Amino acid sequence: MPGPRQFEHLPLILRERGPARFPPAPQAPDPTTTNNRINRAGHSGGLRTHATTVVTSWQTRQAQRLADGLPTIEAGIPLLLKIDPSLDLDGLRHFFQFEIVSEQEDGFVIVASEDISLASFQQKLNDFVANISGSANVARIHELLEDPTQEERLRRILTDILFNEWPALGDDQLYICDVSISCSGTWQIPKKPKRGRLTDEKWARREAEWSQARNNAYDQWDALKEQRLDNVREIIAHYQGEILLNIDDAPVDAPTLPDSFTLRLKLPGKGLKDLVLNYPYIFEVTEPDEIELPQQIAREMKEVRARLEIQPPDPNAPAVCVIDSGVQEEHFLIEPGIDKESSHCFLPNTATTDVADYVSPSGHGTRIAGAVLHGETIPTSGRVSFEAWVQNARILNADCDLPQELFPPVALREVVKRYHEGRRRTRIFNHSINADGPCRTRHMSAWAAEIDRLSSEYDILVIQSSGNLKSSRAAPRPGIADLIGGGRTYPDYLGEPSCRVANPSQSLQALTVGSVAYGPFEDAGWRSLATQPGESSAFSRAGLGIWDSIKPEVVEYGGDCLRTAGNPPTVDTPACGRNCYPELVLSSRFALLKGGD
Repeated sequence: MPGPRQFEHLPLILRERGPARFPPAPQAPDPTTTNNRINRAGHSGGLRTHATTVVTSWQTRQAQRLADGLPTIEAGIPLLLKIDPSLDLDGLRHFFQFEIVSEQEDGFVIVASEDISLASFQQKLNDFVANISGSANVARIHELLEDPTQEERLRRILTDILFNEWPALGDDQLYICDVSISCSGTWQIPKKPKRGRLTDEKWARREAEWSQARNNAYDQWDALKEQRLDNVREIIAHYQGEILLNIDDAPVDAPTLPDSFTLRLKLPGKGLKDLVLNYPYIFEVTEPDEIELPQQIAREMKEVRARLEIQPPDPNAPAVCVIDSGVQEEHFLIEPGIDKESSHCFLPNTATTDVADYVSPSGHGTRIAGAVLHGETIPTSGRVSFEAWVQNARILNADCDLPQELFPPVALREVVKRYHEGRRRTRIFNHSINADGPCRTRHMSAWAAEIDRLSSEYDILVIQSSGNLKSSRAAPRPGIADLIGGGRTYPDYLGEPSCRVANPSQSLQALTVGSVAYGPFEDAGWRSLATQPGESSAFSRAGLGIWDSIKPEVVEYGGDCLRTAGNPPTVDTPACGRNCYPELVLSSRFALLKGGD
């Protein structure tokens, strides 16, 4: 039985506050590192051979870029190293002057060296063979990977989807990607000193020195970031790409770190390839989430192409001549229905064979051709047989304008004469071209009169658009937002003289076509102006025409504009209202296929 004693504790001799300190667990030496130290000459020779091959390949690539007139890329060569897991990455910076671009999970590290001849690294290899102090870490570099195609580097910086598609990236296909770029340099913020038993004066001096060193490191990172941002801008500009998100202009919570930055880029495939393959400081290339990407559209179109079978029209089927900005004739959704032999460019100082659609961002004549062949719905599967041929008569330039050198009546007569007297004896002409303002009602214009004359002379039918209102525009030709802001209400403003059908829609013999809406829409702060299906599209010009003639004679579903609640409102066609717009075939020079326009 224990006695009454309370077993008082002995007083502690020393008390100290601070974090617990545990000695590092002993690690067994890496067997590869051990073997490298034993076989110094063999290990150094292997690394030297690989380094020489990498340097030669890189220099050849850069010389070819210069010969091709591509933008100069700042000094730097990407290297893929496999290292001993116990090697602190600071050792690569300190001993070899390598900039750490990315540490990989499989033991590899992507680094960049400003010394593109790797002379300093080669000297370290010589020192390692001679067992000179300061070269021991060479044993911890297990492998310098020869990667002439950069497949292994690409595997580590691209997403799985991009890596799998990399060999087949289209040179002119647009891609939107987030590109992350390292600017860590070969320096670091020194470790914050511990006070220990320093006097107040010495401690203040030591702390001030450390703060200055830290500030200097941040200044160097900022300068390096600006330098690399300028270099990337130069490459982007060469390929006519675009920086969609510039972190310098983004909010404070944008994705930026002191030693790296991320840019959202829109680039053609050839520009993306050049940047990723030749800019050594890129450590990640991803696709943005939750936005419509041109490359994703291309993938979807590839799937549609596999499910869809399009049959050309009967050889004796009628023809519709599309008088417009040209057509992307190779687009898979319309190519079987294009009468390519008859294609002709009527623009002055332009080759007669230059019949492509150059209008940005989605073409114009291509959309018209798609509507002629498919109507208002683009098929995505099954078998489709076209009922008519489309003939491509290009008279509009890349700005979708009729050049001043072309007098519209003369140009129109030349087109009609060529195609009506041609092999197919064309009798239907689609003319979705208008003047920029309302037609006059006192005299028939020469343009509209020529349509009437051609219709009578050749017994043809000209399908003429009624013309569109701009979303916003100053008087005397106000846009939709300006009309509403000035007190006009929809659809009453369509009766205003400024909203009358555009020249040459007043032609009495042309079949003038207007647009009506699919129905009401309201979401995300936007609402349609139309409140019922079949109401006039907010943008579609209306009559009366000359001598109070009814114009347009017919209408088709062409969608509607959306507005915000403000006054004056913002009027646009935002993506949220895609169900309010017709499906159109878009030129894949800029995009592929989407709902709306």
